[in-house]
Amino acid sequence: MPSPTIYFIRHGQTEWNAAGRFQGTQDIPLNERGKVQAVRAGELLADILAVDSHKPERIPFVASPLGRARQTMELVRGELGMPPHGYDLDDRLREVGYGHWEGSTLVEMEKSHPELFAQRQADKWGVPPPGGESYASVALRMRDWYDSLLQDTVAVSHGGACRALMAALEVETPVSAVEIYIEQGVVYVFKDGKITKHS
Repeated sequence: MPSPTIYFIRHGQTEWNAAGRFQGTQDIPLNERGKVQAVRAGELLADILAVDSHKPERIPFVASPLGRARQTMELVRGELGMPPHGYDLDDRLREVGYGHWEGSTLVEMEKSHPELFAQRQADKWGVPPPGGESYASVALRMRDWYDSLLQDTVAVSHGGACRALMAALEVETPVSAVEIYIEQGVVYVFKDGKITKHS
């Protein structure tokens, strides 16, 4: 069976994104710019699915259970002319847990745990935030999610989860994946061992 294609969308911007605060598992809603980005991602997705000969009503849609991902998914589906709530949730798609650092900026993280911050800067893949998750552990759940897919799928998730998926599917190395900026308002297509950004 061929490997499923993933149409991956990061949630739109929130006020914490705009302020450089790490959200992790915190439920921060989209801001106005984030809503516009979600609509734009829906427009792009409509074109991509048409090129790939997919009818939106015949392809699974799945989102992280966090509110910013669900809001984004519902706006995306609206652009496709689909009912907002006809999608699944999967906890494996949630964002990297930042533990005690959730709600903090990088400067605040360094002040609160200087030694651990330095260790993590040297090894973002393997060193977890205090009380949080490492990218290495998130990659395991993202790979588990991918291996459960039966067909091409639209997913709305998070920046950290996307980086972990890139490494889990070996389209990037762990070292390169953790440094990639995952954009909002675009669609990343994981297909045939490669990733393509549509913007």
